[in-house]
Amino acid sequence: MEADFSWVYLIFFLMIPLARILPRVLRKFKTGDFDSQNISQRQYGSDFGRFEKQSDEQFESNPAEYQEPPKSSKPQTKNMLVLGELHRGVRLFENIQKNTGLTTEELNSILEDLENNGLMKAQQKSGLFGMKTELVPTDKGFKEYYS
Repeated sequence: MEADFSWVYLIFFLMIPLARILPRVLRKFKTGDFDSQNISQRQYGSDFGRFEKQSDEQFESNPAEYQEPPKSSKPQTKNMLVLGELHRGVRLFENIQKNTGLTTEELNSILEDLENNGLMKAQQKSGLFGMKTELVPTDKGFKEYYS
């Protein structure tokens, strides 16, 4: 006669959810906020008026202190725009094109120019659906962008 150990599975699959729920329930019980209606109101309710009042008071009390953020003093050429996208971690041609709004021909010529100047390089990587080309900025590209 074989022993039936199916109760082990029952305990195992009940212990994991209980281990996550039980501390939350005990914490609520200790603080005295065990009213379920009160919890749901706090969870889903919000007081957006409070934020409006704070922002209005902030600008009314010190209107002279509010200033527009300073704009970048260096001119944004299309090359620098593409180089900036590369520095933000965008690696694929399609994503750079979508973020910058450049046409395919413009972006091709800019990427060729950047690669010829040594500011970026193209790397071939194997992806899930075959080979893909990732565009990676070089150290010289970092220095050029931040200077």
